[in-house]
Amino acid sequence: MQKNSDPANVEAPKEPSEMHHIKPRINKKDGKQRSGRGFSLEELGKAGLTSPEAKRLEIPADKRRTTVHDWNVEVLKAYAEKEKAKAKPKTKPQTKKKAKK
Repeated sequence: MQKNSDPANVEAPKEPSEMHHIKPRINKKDGKQRSGRGFSLEELGKAGLTSPEAKRLEIPADKRRTTVHDWNVEVLKAYAEKEKAKAKPKTKPQTKKKAKK
């Protein structure tokens, strides 16, 4: 059976999920590195982030991990700084004060 080579039936490549922008690097037992599920809470703390802030910035956190790797902390600091600079600060609406007579 031949495959249909019609360009209209060709599936577009899937785009990566927007949820996890960054992933931590974790050491395996054989010394190689792999991509992790999320950053440890200690790594978030050393980067100056709290758990709610990480959730708001869509940074994955893994509460099961207890290790702290310096390269992950540096990545978190850089990413958080970039995202906080990108976010516009909310300004309070100006209300007109009533003049007292």
